[in-house]
Amino acid sequence: MRADSLRNNAGMTSPNADLASLRKSYERAELDETHSAGEPLMQFERWLAEAIDSKVPEPNAMTLATVGGDLRPSTRIVLIKGYDARGIVWYTNYQSRKGQEIAGNPYAALQFHWVELERVVRIEGTVEKISAEESDAYFASRPLDSRIGAWASPQSEVISGRDVLVKNAALAAAKHLLSPPRPPHWGGYRLVPEQWEFWQGRRSRLHDRLRYRRQSDAWVRERLAP
Repeated sequence: MRADSLRNNAGMTSPNADLASLRKSYERAELDETHSAGEPLMQFERWLAEAIDSKVPEPNAMTLATVGGDLRPSTRIVLIKGYDARGIVWYTNYQSRKGQEIAGNPYAALQFHWVELERVVRIEGTVEKISAEESDAYFASRPLDSRIGAWASPQSEVISGRDVLVKNAALAAAKHLLSPPRPPHWGGYRLVPEQWEFWQGRRSRLHDRLRYRRQSDAWVRERLAP
């Protein structure tokens, strides 16, 4: 292909021209069996704290992958709002696409990608709704505009324009004033981990990958080839 064919009318080079040559050498850190935690939750807590302390952009952002009844996977970004030995918690609209897919297939995966630290955490497991009391408590802690927004947005549905959201928000604000209750279609989910993987970038693409998988009541830690 001629070089001039990679230029558009404005004289700019097509992004495709350089994709194959993009390279990055991962050299920030390492992850081995000796210096990793014996329990995956402890390792996750350590890495999450380091991501927050390092001030990486949105260290709490994670990709949620679900699979619908048509067996087609879908992903979206959600925010972790809590974690403990039971699992990882986030909040959303139960009637959204992800909510409907979880209702039909309760298996899902989460992924954190802390680019600046050259780290990835992957978590697979089953998803369950958290208690209404937990959802109520978190909803009450949200800013007023966010609580109104939960009433205003028919998440994942086709709408005719942004004016639908503005109108819905105005109606919800007029109805609930300063104390909107949690909508019945909105609340928290918890992913109960069955498998964790911690990925640390290394030189020459010989990355470190440690997997923890549930075996009875214990976690088995093992190294995966990159």
